[in-house]
Amino acid sequence: MSSSIPLKADKNVTALILAGGFGTRLQTALPDRPKVLAPVAGRPFLSYLMDQLIATGFRQVILCTGYKGEQIRAAFGDQYKGLDIRYSQEPEPLGTGGALRFGLPFINTETALVTNGDSYVKCNLTDYITWYFENDFQASLLLTYLSDTSRYGRVEVDNKDRIVKFAEKDTSRGPGWVNAGVYIFNMGLLESIPFGKPFSLEREFFPSLIGKGLYGFRSEGAFIDIGTPESYALAEEFFSRLALSTA
Repeated sequence: MSSSIPLKADKNVTALILAGGFGTRLQTALPDRPKVLAPVAGRPFLSYLMDQLIATGFRQVILCTGYKGEQIRAAFGDQYKGLDIRYSQEPEPLGTGGALRFGLPFINTETALVTNGDSYVKCNLTDYITWYFENDFQASLLLTYLSDTSRYGRVEVDNKDRIVKFAEKDTSRGPGWVNAGVYIFNMGLLESIPFGKPFSLEREFFPSLIGKGLYGFRSEGAFIDIGTPESYALAEEFFSRLALSTA
């Protein structure tokens, strides 16, 4: 498959990164900046996510900012390696769903690809986008396979890629599929999220879509999130291994 984004997706997909999290668990390791600016091998974690979007073919990204959002704007400005950046700064903490809903006026397409700002999965996003359009889905999650799902909660998928259950964290030990923090949505669904109030994609939005057309794209690419000091400490080695594997 071509390394460039499919023509249909190139015209009809807006990319957004959820970059407004406070990062409570990471405060001991990163007390003075938002999570997305956590330094990894000499550059902000957010830059790795934007490199992935550029490699997929995107030329614009919407950053949904919140906590210390002015630092993010100061660090990246209006462009990064040819990627145009627009900012949707939430006025108060709105959660992942509320922040996305607040950023809807910046979306000028019928479809949005949304990435969590504190996690990274090695996946060909072109394949994910193509799969979404070929099947004419309305909502999807990118999933990755882990040997222990207890930290994240397991996502159960049937043989038609339909997500049928979210198992709670800490109760789902053992191997399985987890939410890798990359989503594709139809705009109509996003407009159903309540405006101006805290709302969680993970706890409220996704569970409400079970049985209503929520699908999972299964990938086994390497995955990391930097939500805890322990996982953040592994980030530099993680990206070093990725660089070696693609060299």
